[in-house]
Amino acid sequence: MFRSTMIALCLLVSIAAAKAQSIAASEASKHVGEQATVCGHIVSKHTADNANGKPTFMDLDHAFPNQTFTVVIWDRDKLKVGDLPSSGNVCVTGTITQYKGVSEIVLHDAKGWQVPAKPTVQ
Repeated sequence: MFRSTMIALCLLVSIAAAKAQSIAASEASKHVGEQATVCGHIVSKHTADNANGKPTFMDLDHAFPNQTFTVVIWDRDKLKVGDLPSSGNVCVTGTITQYKGVSEIVLHDAKGWQVPAKPTVQ
């Protein structure tokens, strides 16, 4: 019983540590295939109204065609994802993939993104 409890505790601590860690949008390409939280500055947001699936693309740190990282929201998921900001900083969590050499995370619901807390000035 004690051993099972210790294993469960270690797993919970590992999961919490992984969730607490975030990486910069510029570093996402080094983590393709991993579940991670990627943070960056929103520089553009565009919905491809005429494209199949009507995706919304939100580029972080650099605008298309030089984007470092893209957040993708398919039309079928937009209500579940909610209203993402159009400017400022954002963090997204999910599996990092690549499309045409650009790292991205596809969001499916509101649990996958957050606006980071502003650092306190001392």
